[in-house]
Amino acid sequence: MKNASNATARMPPGLPFPSSSLMSRESWKIFQIMAEFVEGFERLSQIQPSVSIFGSARIAPDHPYYALTQQIARKLSDAGFAIVSGGGPGLMEAANKGAYEGKSPSVGLNIVLPHEQKANEFRDIGLTFQHFFARKVMFVKYAKAYVVMPGGFGTLDELIEALTLVQTGKSVRMPIILVHRPFWAGLLDWFKRTLIEQGMISPEDLDLFSMADNAEEVLQTVFAYYERAGFKPSLEEQEIKLNL
Repeated sequence: MKNASNATARMPPGLPFPSSSLMSRESWKIFQIMAEFVEGFERLSQIQPSVSIFGSARIAPDHPYYALTQQIARKLSDAGFAIVSGGGPGLMEAANKGAYEGKSPSVGLNIVLPHEQKANEFRDIGLTFQHFFARKVMFVKYAKAYVVMPGGFGTLDELIEALTLVQTGKSVRMPIILVHRPFWAGLLDWFKRTLIEQGMISPEDLDLFSMADNAEEVLQTVFAYYERAGFKPSLEEQEIKLNL
């Protein structure tokens, strides 16, 4: 194994070595990351069961997707699920608004971004993250289901993250529901015609998620799953969540 002095000697000429002040800032960054995890664990562990809802930040309140997201969140909230969203505008706001009007807590996990991400006002609990990876852990760690509304790269990122964690056994199995079939049809077709046909995923991987078109269908999917599996996690599932 190469030591630090050998590595330094082999650096390309003219490439500056990190200053001591920069290295010190890097070290202190660890504590900021730890603080985000600690606060998230302490506050979100109290709001189980919860459902994480994802969707575009760019959707206006007069869009049908906004009304649909709000309705889904309201029904889940009245059924006893805390709702966790990204805490920002668009469909994140719609999810928080629906939960805020319902019986269960509305949680927004905001992220500091140069644009788009201003926290919405419909939150009982609000956390702000500097780091996407810490925020992602909070979305999945306490979730009993994922509801994925239409969205862009951020929504796709959360969807693929959830599918990967469940596929690889790093997270427990849970309902992952893609809402509004026409929006997701092209992606599903690509999964089938490209990923499966070229052996990138297995045909049974399509069973990791389902689709729905309305709030009742989402609610039925979640309850049907837990009527079979039970809401109380097994010791094995608790260990998986601990080591997520």
